[in-house]
Amino acid sequence: MLLACAERTPVRPVEATMPAGAREPHFVRSFERGLAVIRAFDADHPELTLSEVARVSDLTRAAARRFLLTLFDLGYVTTDGRMFRLTPRVLELGYSYLSSFTLPQIAEPHLERLVAQIRESSSLCVLDGDDIVYVARVPTHRIMTATITVGTRFPAHVTSVGRVLLAQLPDEELDVRVARADLRPLTARTIVSADLLRTELRRVRRQGYAIVDQELEEGLRSVAVPVRDRDGEAVAAVNIPVHASRNSVESVRRDLLPNLLATVARIEADLGLTGPARAASRGSGTHR
Repeated sequence: MLLACAERTPVRPVEATMPAGAREPHFVRSFERGLAVIRAFDADHPELTLSEVARVSDLTRAAARRFLLTLFDLGYVTTDGRMFRLTPRVLELGYSYLSSFTLPQIAEPHLERLVAQIRESSSLCVLDGDDIVYVARVPTHRIMTATITVGTRFPAHVTSVGRVLLAQLPDEELDVRVARADLRPLTARTIVSADLLRTELRRVRRQGYAIVDQELEEGLRSVAVPVRDRDGEAVAAVNIPVHASRNSVESVRRDLLPNLLATVARIEADLGLTGPARAASRGSGTHR
């Protein structure tokens, strides 16, 4: 579940970062495998056995053992002899990116103000390949909170933040992204037609925001708006996820979207984007 802490879910395979046929001569396969071992661990699976790591990473037990022991020697993994888990040292791998990427630091105070105002969580996400990645998050203090942290990834096409970022792409690139999207039904409401998804993304482009209604998970609605830099390019997106039982689509549009737009405008102002340029970058769509 995204809306509440769930029991341990089945271990899922780590997807390859690039197709085998697309690899260049310089590609180091062993490095890819080592990263796959690290990526096998997540919020639902903080501890894994050797067999689980091998299965998730698509490695033999012998290969998985060598990678895990190397990571242990380097201080990135710890073990009790049976279960393996990552150590805080893994944070070093992402620190260089976060420390050089000023947008989360700029956005966080504005997200905190938004969350205090609406009493719902809010996050800042960026597009990475076909996924969105959370780079800043301010949770609400409700009893039920999402099991989402900085670094969490989801398929872009089924999230509100992903859709507003995909919608900003040129038509040719947008068509390529839609064609390769994994359009499996995650819920009964998930868009599984490439034509319908393309139509929805172009509608999102026109109106300047996206609302996704229970397509990623039953009971989860979310609204998102793109964050543009001083050149008018969408570099990130901010969302507000809510329980469907507490908020209708219309109430999300009426009560939450104006606050979200105001928050993003303040983030953009801190990024150095002027008012007139920002208004022009929002497109001609209405926000009723």
